[in-house]
Amino acid sequence: MPHPCCHLSAYNNRMNNTILSTLPGHSQLRRLVALRGMAVTAQLLTLAAVWKILELELSWQPMLLTIAVLAAINIYSWLRLRSSRPVPNTELFAQLCVDVLALSVLLYYSGGSTNPFVSLYLLPLVIAAATLPGRYTWSMAALTAACYSVLMLYYIPLPHNHQHDSDSAFNAHVMGMWLGFVFSTVVVAYFVVQMAQAVRNRDEMLVRVREEILRNERIVALGTQAAGAAHELGTPLSTMAVVIGELQHEAGAQPDWHDALIILNEQVRGCKRILDKILANAQVSVAISMQPADRLMAEVLDEWQLLRPAAQYQYHSDGARPAPLINVDVTLRAALMNLLNNAADAAPRSIKIRTHWDSTRFTLEIHDYGKGLSEEAELKAGSAFFTTKAEGHGLGLFLANATLERMGGSVRLFNREQGGATTEIILPITKAPI
Repeated sequence: MPHPCCHLSAYNNRMNNTILSTLPGHSQLRRLVALRGMAVTAQLLTLAAVWKILELELSWQPMLLTIAVLAAINIYSWLRLRSSRPVPNTELFAQLCVDVLALSVLLYYSGGSTNPFVSLYLLPLVIAAATLPGRYTWSMAALTAACYSVLMLYYIPLPHNHQHDSDSAFNAHVMGMWLGFVFSTVVVAYFVVQMAQAVRNRDEMLVRVREEILRNERIVALGTQAAGAAHELGTPLSTMAVVIGELQHEAGAQPDWHDALIILNEQVRGCKRILDKILANAQVSVAISMQPADRLMAEVLDEWQLLRPAAQYQYHSDGARPAPLINVDVTLRAALMNLLNNAADAAPRSIKIRTHWDSTRFTLEIHDYGKGLSEEAELKAGSAFFTTKAEGHGLGLFLANATLERMGGSVRLFNREQGGATTEIILPITKAPI
């Protein structure tokens, strides 16, 4: 079985690839590739129409070669998008320059500035203005203006077809201007809509990142305080254990104390084990291992029952055997125990626990039969320091939610129609190594 660090490394690589692929440079290049594909298709259709309908003889070889080169560059750019390397502004500008030069070659062999499609020079300029800093926009403006100016002096005129009169030629020119306008409006509208959506997505991503940073800062602060508290609580717990031992020796004089002292001693020992585990985990990095889901549930329920001996529950498991593997660490165990404690606090008599799974995810459902969630609790459940308990601090569900999200899972609380509330925990299935 591979070392857990291998799984962490693979997970980090997937996360890095996902983040890089959503950066602005990758998004703009992806749109540019789509637009260039549309342009290549439109250019081929236009040349076919000129050949079949207008029956004009143009320099087909250099024009088709230019379109082929443009298509090859587009294929390379599409393959480039699979790379995790960032796409800088200089690369985007170079891509637009290639489009301008290709358009200039096509216009040179088809009438130059007299070609009705000469207005397409505005498209690279609009794209540069919408996506690149000012200096690149002005450079693109200078390049397009220079190409247009050169084509006013140097170009191969369109051949005249003697089978058509001047009115037909004029109508063809007007039709070409109309097609150029339609294509330009479609491209500009598409690009502006995509840019607006990209801005909205970026703003939403920034909000999520900001919330995650604030949550992680709170978790780090809580972890630091928890480690300090664990160190300080060791002494009073040891004193309590000594006092309990002395009282147990005198339990013969007070028989009613016997059972209560046994329970109290077990609770103190449980507290010491938890504190020892916190201190041990604070000294080493948290190890992640793969474990069958049914074994994890058995261990968590045994440990929880030891700490909550009065809690009653019914456990039922569905799903094909053998049980799937999931990534497990001590924080996940603590998160599950926090959620079990919340359900037991809501319904002290009994709770129902059900697990089931498919090929992609493991689901744990904890059904309690308490009063259910209020509207405020449904909205704010999982927020830091929000609690409905008189003596609660609002950290259990907050930490559990953060832990499960870190491991690629989720937790959801909702009321059932027949009464009570359900806590639904979803974890991704780990594929067994080959």
